[in-house]
Amino acid sequence: MIFPRRLILTWMCLVWLTAPALAETRVALVIGNSAFQNVPLLPNPKNDAKLMAETLRGLGFSLVGGGPQLDLDHDAMLQKVEDLGEMAKGADVALFYYSGHGMELGGVNYVAPTDVHVISSRDISSEMLTIGSVLKAMEKAKLKIMMLDAGRDNPFMDAPAGARSGKAEAPLGTLISFATQPGNAALDGDGPVSPYTRAVTDVIKRPGLDLFRVFDEVGLEVTKATGGMEQPWMSSSPIEGDFYFAGAPAAAAPK
Repeated sequence: MIFPRRLILTWMCLVWLTAPALAETRVALVIGNSAFQNVPLLPNPKNDAKLMAETLRGLGFSLVGGGPQLDLDHDAMLQKVEDLGEMAKGADVALFYYSGHGMELGGVNYVAPTDVHVISSRDISSEMLTIGSVLKAMEKAKLKIMMLDAGRDNPFMDAPAGARSGKAEAPLGTLISFATQPGNAALDGDGPVSPYTRAVTDVIKRPGLDLFRVFDEVGLEVTKATGGMEQPWMSSSPIEGDFYFAGAPAAAAPK
């Protein structure tokens, strides 16, 4: 069969235009911790993580463990972060998503395993994982994205009031998105999924939105959905190039 030359040229153009997206390596670790042993249980994180994992998989991400990682204790979280580090080597994009208890103390941000047991603030560094250690594991990826749906009420006895997910420094090529601004609690909302995760999984599927526009839109949606009670917050460093979860904007038609 002989194909028309115009058809062949059109096919070659399409391959050329889509090749970067097809070649892009995307890896992610998705954790949802609900069944805490020594602090208040959280109903939504396991649902948050399942929805996030499904969404990311549909956008071309390879997931650590093949799917959402639920109710991880300290050792299991360390192992999964190590696995993410291995997958991140040479990757174009490495993403870490966590839903569960988290806090900030002394300028350091932490996420909690299910077996966390904090009697005083002195225990926090040994019982929880710093997001800095997760970013360190992801450092070999070109772009690092971190999403933390972890700004819930502080469950620890001796931690200072207002110690929740807060300010963090983003290393070069990194964007960190928090479910809420420093010093505020994130809301679980009325449904099985948190307002933040619901907004993220909706917005990142929209073609044509670059990385920063995505999280601007997430912020607007969460603020509206919660009547201003929750406002997502972002920390970033200089990022080279553009990244689109669901594809770049369509090219303008020639005039």
